[in-house]
Amino acid sequence: MRRWARTAALTLVVTAAAGGTVAGAVVWFGWYDVTATSPHTTPVHHLLDTALTRAVKTRSAGIEAPDLADAERIRNGSRLYRAHCVQCHGGPGVAPEPYALGMNPAPAALVATARMRTAAEVFWITRQGIKMTGMPAWQYRLTDDEIWDVVAFLRVLPALSAEDYRRDGAGLPPEAPRRTAQPAARVGDARAGRDALQQYLCVTCHAIPGVPGAWNYVGPALGQMGEQPYIAGVLPNTPENMARWLRSPGSFKPGTAMPDLGVSEQDAKDIAAFLRTLPDGP
Repeated sequence: MRRWARTAALTLVVTAAAGGTVAGAVVWFGWYDVTATSPHTTPVHHLLDTALTRAVKTRSAGIEAPDLADAERIRNGSRLYRAHCVQCHGGPGVAPEPYALGMNPAPAALVATARMRTAAEVFWITRQGIKMTGMPAWQYRLTDDEIWDVVAFLRVLPALSAEDYRRDGAGLPPEAPRRTAQPAARVGDARAGRDALQQYLCVTCHAIPGVPGAWNYVGPALGQMGEQPYIAGVLPNTPENMARWLRSPGSFKPGTAMPDLGVSEQDAKDIAAFLRTLPDGP
């Protein structure tokens, strides 16, 4: 290797090491400002925005949108938007709720999002959520069909005036019957259950082996759950009973501190399948 190449390589290594040391010191000594009262620095903001844009484009590639001009979809999307989205994102002439005004980063104005992003990208973001933004993964609260309904509504949102939006659908296609079909249930999937634990806040109360952030002891540790004979001392520990417990704990043990988190039937099956894989303690 020529001398200039060795010098350049050594310079890069030293620079990277120095940068890593400085970054580590900033984190370790608490110098980085994590308050929500001040924005990220410009370099951090650009880095996160670029990471978001590239990740969404890559992961949404190949997603095919259904007919988003369907009147039924748009109408139902309007209902769902008002029930779940306007609180943080606002709407034409409607401000977000006070708590959303203090979120950092600020929730996106979805009128702009509908213009800038493809339908597939909006679907993927809505379904999967985005870390460190407050945007949840709606796949645990809405069906894929319902998420596409929201996307369909967002495609027409930029054309609605404040008066249109206030009048609950003025300017939208005529009323149509609401769909009630649900996706077919499948057997429990342990990997999906591990992800669902995060979405139903299990990690905020239980220590769970192998699950990041699950080191809390508000409730019992879930290590060795697969070997426990009973659930909460009242139900034989079977996958079916675990799913029933997760969906309605108070029905089996009145007065339990375990809340009803609105776990869907499929997510309960998945979480139960994951808990069966936990023979070891935390």
